[in-house]
Amino acid sequence: MSETGDENHHSTIEPTSETGAPHRVGGFRYHRHDDRWEWSDAVAHMHGYAPGTITPTTDLILTHKHPDDRPHVAHTLDAIRTAGGPFSSRHRILDTTGAIHSVIVVGDSTIDDNGDITGSSGFYIDVTDTLESTIADTVDHIAADLHHFRGAIEQAKGMLMVIYNIPADRAFDILVWRSQETNTKLRDLAAQLLNRASAFELPLPLRTEFDHILLGT
Repeated sequence: MSETGDENHHSTIEPTSETGAPHRVGGFRYHRHDDRWEWSDAVAHMHGYAPGTITPTTDLILTHKHPDDRPHVAHTLDAIRTAGGPFSSRHRILDTTGAIHSVIVVGDSTIDDNGDITGSSGFYIDVTDTLESTIADTVDHIAADLHHFRGAIEQAKGMLMVIYNIPADRAFDILVWRSQETNTKLRDLAAQLLNRASAFELPLPLRTEFDHILLGT
């Protein structure tokens, strides 16, 4: 992430993975009033930079996008900087060595006390590869007593897998990252997601399509 001189502010978007792979999920923040970007150490690593060695800018971010994906990302970045609002993008980035990373970027507007949009914040998920470790093995490294809550964690992980089309380990990384960023126990975070998602009303065409898949027709 860029150096801001504010350690507390830095820590609010810096993920510290307990899964043994700290660079798969990372946060970012955009400040509209001074056209300033911040990114976490994990996002810096995705782009090939050591933490604190470079300050991200819109131009720099665009130079790292795969040429075939750059027009789409440029449009998304323009929307982030002007209109704000929720957004998501699946595209490729090139790190400083030229290696290609497939990433999912998800974010939303940041709002001040007056309800004005001040920028955007969100996270990157590096989905370039998939780990061989299972969700059960990873959970066991978080806390020994989590087997009592594995059902809820598995369900929350499954929702993320479906929504973002990502593998199990990436979904768990997101849960761990959000748990740490919000200072919420992993089992409580999973329960919150399940509770809020229970109010979703799926569009009828989507539900009908799934019915056909389930019935094999």
